[in-house]
Amino acid sequence: MTGPVFDERDQLDTVAAALLDGERIVAVYDDRDAGLLGLTDLRVLLRDDALLERRTALTSIPYHRIGTVSAVTDRALPGRAARPGRIAITVGERVHEVALRDAARARHAHDVILRQLLGS
Repeated sequence: MTGPVFDERDQLDTVAAALLDGERIVAVYDDRDAGLLGLTDLRVLLRDDALLERRTALTSIPYHRIGTVSAVTDRALPGRAARPGRIAITVGERVHEVALRDAARARHAHDVILRQLLGS
């Protein structure tokens, strides 16, 4: 059995500190725009360093509350490259967009969430 996939050790430690008994970390990815994306076998965790003045919010979203997960790609404008590695998670009417380091991380995160939504 292999351990979780992660970008930064301190982010992995942040998610590990928030685990419930028996919960397992699948992956923890750096969010280039704001904080982190944590994926466990029970929920998605989002840390948004930009959400509140001088404070950090760690938000837990149970998979059953997620309506959709989307792979997001920007349309490249002339002279500008598209930014790969984004996903969007819809919870109710709120959309959480996460900018990961690359397309492979975004694909993995998308697929983990989608598998949970599909029950497989």
